[in-house]
Amino acid sequence: MILAQAPHGFLSPTGVEIAFLLVGLVTFGAALVSVTTKQLVHAALWLVVALGGLAVEYLLLTAEFIAWVQVLIYVGSVVVLLLFGLMLTRAPIGRSLDADSANRWAALTVAVAAAAALVWVVVDAFRATWIDLDGPAAGSTEATGASLFQNWVLPFEALSVLLLAALVGAIVLSRKAKAERSSPPLNSRATGESSPSVPDARKNPAEQEGAG
Repeated sequence: MILAQAPHGFLSPTGVEIAFLLVGLVTFGAALVSVTTKQLVHAALWLVVALGGLAVEYLLLTAEFIAWVQVLIYVGSVVVLLLFGLMLTRAPIGRSLDADSANRWAALTVAVAAAAALVWVVVDAFRATWIDLDGPAAGSTEATGASLFQNWVLPFEALSVLLLAALVGAIVLSRKAKAERSSPPLNSRATGESSPSVPDARKNPAEQEGAG
């Protein structure tokens, strides 16, 4: 007698799905701490945890290539760039009471609305889609490259142009700010060049007449 296989659903999760949920909760907590802490270095380190959690989520979804790209680019490059920026700009290492914004409620509203829209789009698009974890890997380098450079080549190139424009804009803004800091104010230069020598009032009148 062969027992019928129980239908798969949300009430009978597998070990991979439970691990996915737990890692997602840890990632969400790390992201929440990274935007609420008042220590900049701690925020960057918690960002490492959040990005690493996303890489684990990609691994659980059998997207090994995307997972390693997440680790190499975001964890290994972006966060290191942030830490170098903090050190080079001599940002406060300890607790900063002014590391806050008065627009926190507006930012929270936008973040919740964006998250709700993203969740709704993903759930609506993949409502009846299941990933066969026992089948062939769908996130391999070959499958990802074929999908990226065949179906998504135009958005990929548009994104690369957008990143290049952002890089050029950041360089222009940084050079302009550096030039403004290095040049003395015009009022001080004009005052230094045109102001005549004023005799010292503390000198005796006889000394001033002799000097004249």
